[in-house]
Amino acid sequence: MRDRLERLVGEMVERGIRFEDALGAFERTFIAAVLARTGGNMGEAARVLRIHRNTLRRKMADYKLK
Repeated sequence: MRDRLERLVGEMVERGIRFEDALGAFERTFIAAVLARTGGNMGEAARVLRIHRNTLRRKMADYKLK
């Protein structure tokens, strides 16, 4: 896992992707994956992510996730 992550980060750095954009893409993808795994159950997803449900709701709005 660590090797794959290091390769991905290396590619992103080579392409000149900004840290803020990379972080946002990772967070959006991670949240979407947890929501899919929990069948869209926001309470369960928030528990898995270890964030407050209101924080999850805000991030979903920010990233335009349903």
